[in-house]
Amino acid sequence: MELQSYGVRKYPPTSALLASSAASRWSTLSAELRSHGVSEAPAIVPQYVEICLVVAGNEDGLVRRTGAGLYQEAMPTTGAIWLSPAGVGKELAITAPIPQTMHLYLPIALFDRLKDDFDLPAAPAHSIRYLAGIRDEVIEKIGCSILSELTNETAVGRMYVETASLTLAARLLQKYCEGGACESVESPAHSLDHVRLRHVLEYIDANFKNVITLESLAGIAGYSAFHFARKFTLAMGVSPGRYVSQRRLENAMAELAAGKLPLAEIAFNAQFSSQASFTRAFHRATGTTPKEYQRRRR
Repeated sequence: MELQSYGVRKYPPTSALLASSAASRWSTLSAELRSHGVSEAPAIVPQYVEICLVVAGNEDGLVRRTGAGLYQEAMPTTGAIWLSPAGVGKELAITAPIPQTMHLYLPIALFDRLKDDFDLPAAPAHSIRYLAGIRDEVIEKIGCSILSELTNETAVGRMYVETASLTLAARLLQKYCEGGACESVESPAHSLDHVRLRHVLEYIDANFKNVITLESLAGIAGYSAFHFARKFTLAMGVSPGRYVSQRRLENAMAELAAGKLPLAEIAFNAQFSSQASFTRAFHRATGTTPKEYQRRRR
């Protein structure tokens, strides 16, 4: 499910690509960060579900689009979201420049996974509502976290993005499915039992200084990577990737407080390729740099 296999929208010359996941190994989602100038785009029929999140907006313009038998007009303010289901053609016009928009492309196969697992109605990717300029705090936070992974390296970025894509798809089906919500409640019989969860957590505690893949954790639990990611998130309240990152951060904070290891070694233990990337990630998570944190703990 790489980017090339389901394609992305062709944008006019006034649209500039600022960052892309094309070189990443993300298998369940593709992403682009773009700036848009005044433009008109011809109709396309996408074979994916698209989420467009305005990261840095413009209150002086409008985005106009026609599709699904609807004409829509909305202001591209920061945080505004556009949803486009698979298989619905749309024409688009932008009346004033938009500094930054995050485009997330979710393949049909991702929704088919959820359909099979939760016995959802047929063609869920085609059932997402065609909406413009909406606000959704969950989608905005996930979109911004994916943007962070796109522009700044983290040790478990791929694991996080692939788990986040499932959460995005589930959110769309939960809140924006035509003909009623496509909700499905996880039954106790399908939850991650305590024995398997304990084995996974023990493995993480013993190996968080090493590379940990979603596949290795899923193998310990005895599930496919897709099913394990969902079950772990339901059990722990965070994705496997985010949990591993938290454990590495906790260990790094303890090593900084102890003051026995050089910063480069602490960064290596946290699975970062450089001290600089570790410092950036640490600052995003804690609001302070590793050296500042270490000075405060002495």
